[in-house]
Amino acid sequence: MGTTVTHAPAMEGLSQDSEPRHGPVQPERPAALTRRRRRENLAGYLFMSPWIAGFLLLTAGPMSASLYFAFTDYNLFDAPRWIGLDNFSEMFDDPRWRHSVQVTLWYVAVGTPLKLIAALGVALLLAQNRRGQAFYRAAFYAPSLIGASVSVAIVWKAIFSDDAIVDRTQEIFGIDVGGWTGDPDMIIYSLVALTVWQFGAPMVIFLAGLKQVPRELYEAAEVDGAGTLRRFWNITLPMISPVLFFNVLLETIHSFQIFSSAYIVGGGAGGNACGPADGSMVYTCYLYVQGFENSRMGLASAMAWLLLVAVALVTAVLFWSQKRWVHYEEGAR
Repeated sequence: MGTTVTHAPAMEGLSQDSEPRHGPVQPERPAALTRRRRRENLAGYLFMSPWIAGFLLLTAGPMSASLYFAFTDYNLFDAPRWIGLDNFSEMFDDPRWRHSVQVTLWYVAVGTPLKLIAALGVALLLAQNRRGQAFYRAAFYAPSLIGASVSVAIVWKAIFSDDAIVDRTQEIFGIDVGGWTGDPDMIIYSLVALTVWQFGAPMVIFLAGLKQVPRELYEAAEVDGAGTLRRFWNITLPMISPVLFFNVLLETIHSFQIFSSAYIVGGGAGGNACGPADGSMVYTCYLYVQGFENSRMGLASAMAWLLLVAVALVTAVLFWSQKRWVHYEEGAR
């Protein structure tokens, strides 16, 4: 009895190169693609419109206006009158302006390093694994959150005034200089103490940098007999130099912009606005006096733009100097 071999019928229309029944996928036409991208861009601009409006109305607009006012005689009440470079020449001839520059430079040169040293020292202590570490981090960071407020400046002024806590503590050690806020030579030190007290923000940044230093480097240095200071100088500082550069740059800019604490501790509005005998006459405080108390808004605008140029130059110098002391990992710069 013979065996009949049957073959399955070939499935028509399902070859390997055949197209699906619904037809080939058509690429999106250029016109449709353009319309879709246009709708997406429009949606993006709509979401960005609050920021764009705020930038134009609150930043770019006032900056452009102040640049124009810097070359005018403007008192907030009358129409500005173009006077060219007279505001700048008057500024350079003003002894109080030169005094404000000296006070500001002294404050930046003394307050910024002390603040960074305190921040790095506390960060080195908190980098160790100890009990209650989270509490200490929060406690040391808290002054940075409230230190710039007016209320803290008022309390600070009360602490350093005559017959207050600082004055009485000095008398215990036989130091009789009186209250710092009433002394033209001492009030600037109270401002430096206030800025050093607010070391929490750079401390947190230093702490993050210290956590990234490989422990193997310290172990190898210990095997070679390196002491604590040598490990700090040869390992810790080079490894955290990018973080140190960031903190130096940020705190230097902030120091040039000091105003509220100097204005409140110095005495506020009136003839004593920037401290006794202009002892706390930082640059921004004198700018405020000229603009809002003397109604010299044109001169104040010129001072503001000169401060911007000065901060830009200091920033450029810091970026130029980083090539000599900031060490980046290869390929990270």
